[in-house]
Amino acid sequence: MADRYVDFLLVGGGLAAASCAKRLREAGADGHILLVGREPDLPYDRPPCSKEYLRGAKTREDVLLEPASWYAEQEIEVLTRVSAMKLDPAERTVKLSSKHEVGFGQALIATGANVRRLNVPGSELEGIHYLRTLGNADTIREDAAGKRVVLIGGSYIGTEVAASLTELGSSCTIVMLEPVVLSRHFGEQAGRFFEDRLVEHGVVVHGEEELERFEGLDGRVTTVVLKSGRTLEADVVIMGTGAVPDVMLARSASLALGEGGGVKVDSRLATSAPGIFAAGDTAEYESVVHDGKRIRIEHWDVALTQGRAAALNMLGHDKPYDVVPYFFSDLSDWASLEYVGPAFDWDQEVVRGSLEEGEFSVWYLDDGRLAAALSVGRSEDLMHARRLIAAGGGLGGRGGAELADPELDLSAISPGP
Repeated sequence: MADRYVDFLLVGGGLAAASCAKRLREAGADGHILLVGREPDLPYDRPPCSKEYLRGAKTREDVLLEPASWYAEQEIEVLTRVSAMKLDPAERTVKLSSKHEVGFGQALIATGANVRRLNVPGSELEGIHYLRTLGNADTIREDAAGKRVVLIGGSYIGTEVAASLTELGSSCTIVMLEPVVLSRHFGEQAGRFFEDRLVEHGVVVHGEEELERFEGLDGRVTTVVLKSGRTLEADVVIMGTGAVPDVMLARSASLALGEGGGVKVDSRLATSAPGIFAAGDTAEYESVVHDGKRIRIEHWDVALTQGRAAALNMLGHDKPYDVVPYFFSDLSDWASLEYVGPAFDWDQEVVRGSLEEGEFSVWYLDDGRLAAALSVGRSEDLMHARRLIAAGGGLGGRGGAELADPELDLSAISPGP
């Protein structure tokens, strides 16, 4: 027997759950909304963890999505430091770590993702950090500022944290499997531009290297050993090795999981259990933008827009999630990128503008169709790219050579087959 009942149960204390709660109220929902999150903070903006918050340029209050007073005004109940332990889709109940059992009408699973941990010799040494939360950022700032730091991984976390810690006086070295930073997502042309910005500011980059082990003294890391035999002295190590969806609750509730390991949802973000939706980092969704391909994307914009979409479908709108995902990344104030897509495969890269001058866009084509686009200082290009991707990627007969022409009026391109 449940202790009490809520109309909308939102499991997860991040952006997806918070945006769902906000949209429910905006769309006229007048039932009881309960948001349950395991972190000690109210829902907050996660990207600053590797950027402004890590550098101390923003406070904890600055990164909150809404102050506590807003939730009270909107009559949205928020439980922090509380986890959902067991979800029963048939009985429509959830058992919380607070020992309470709550009945619900509809639910959103937005449990996010957990860092992917590498189990190599020496992993237990002190001074090795992962970054996911504000608390992690606090610990890294205190432990790493002004010291020798080795970052494992050349994607968002590795590059953003390297830039931020360099600003705090640290000496940073990036070690990664790929040949150039960020090239796994954006290709080597764009990746080289960002790597050059890092190197210009003193970051050392070792590409095509693999971690072998950590060595230490008195229980703390002192050396990073690579499989090539290279050794790097380190006072601190930051692991930027990706994340895995947190599906523990969904799995225990026997909800269907996708091939990529996330919670399987349809284009409406509905799970295999009626009345239960999933959004954000944990959702593996059927993307109408990507020809029905089932994908999972970890980024704040996807969490934001999926939370809103799930709210509307909870209210019976029955609309597919058809947003073209948007991404951004900042390397301190050295370089900023915007990106729409994503491109899972591409066979052609078309550059508009000048990589040398730092104002360009890269258009990623797959079999003649636009799959994604990246912009540095050319946001208007990205606006047109997003329009074309949403229309199915057809360029109306325009080829790569035409796109590279800086005089081409992008607004004149009508979507084609």
